[in-house]
Amino acid sequence: MALAHCPASCGEIIQGWILGGEKLVSCPVDWYSSVEVTYGKPQVNERPLTRRMVNQLLAHWQLPATLTHTLRIECRSTIPMAKGMASSTADIAATAMATARHLEQPLDEKTLAQLCVALEPTDSTLFSRLTLFDHNTAATQITCGGLPECDVLLLESPLTLTTAAYHRLPRQQALLENALILDKAWCLLQQACVENDAARLGEAAMLSAIASQVLLPKPAFPALIELVERCDLYGLNVAHSGSVVGLLLDSQRHDVESVRRMLKETGLTAHWPQNYLLKMVAGGVLEG
Repeated sequence: MALAHCPASCGEIIQGWILGGEKLVSCPVDWYSSVEVTYGKPQVNERPLTRRMVNQLLAHWQLPATLTHTLRIECRSTIPMAKGMASSTADIAATAMATARHLEQPLDEKTLAQLCVALEPTDSTLFSRLTLFDHNTAATQITCGGLPECDVLLLESPLTLTTAAYHRLPRQQALLENALILDKAWCLLQQACVENDAARLGEAAMLSAIASQVLLPKPAFPALIELVERCDLYGLNVAHSGSVVGLLLDSQRHDVESVRRMLKETGLTAHWPQNYLLKMVAGGVLEG
């Protein structure tokens, strides 16, 4: 038996046309999908992508395909689905690591990333450090340095959008038009990680969020920006292919309850009725 955990993401810190193609840096938070792999009869209601990952792994390790029928996958996750929180990535990455540990097979992050993108566009939450990632091909994997101390007040919307549906949207022209903005956001994010500067990280995220409004607009976006400014928060980030929004702050410095009251007073809770205070984490699949 082996157990592994992979974090969710509050959307992306940045996403857009960077270094010649569409790439992203996820915003990993301390909300996890936990997967246990053991010998036993497969469950009837298992998540389909988790079984596809196991089958991929067996082929990668050149193990008998029939071994899949002897492996039981138990996935425990409360991460909301189809909202831009990397729920699928968390499930399949944790499944892969638990399977590797259970079968005593090697699996590094680079290989894990390649296996994940073979199933679907993948978030960079599977890396143990913030990483600029080509989520479609895994060809680009550039670590950002350190991790500024930052909390996230995650705003959850009832609206859903699958990753596949987002990738069917015509995006190329808008991505290219915002390439210079994303170049600046990428530079700011790298500086933020090197200098441990959460405010600069927030600035990078805001630039990317504003650019994302052309592709997948968030409701009442000007009101969100105004709230960030009034409360002197670090910034905000969005799910570029989903509905969640993150308010970036320091829970020791900023008055979180005051921010929550302002969300109600300004009517923003009509769009995001649920919110959760989470810690930004570096990412990576944890064992045990």
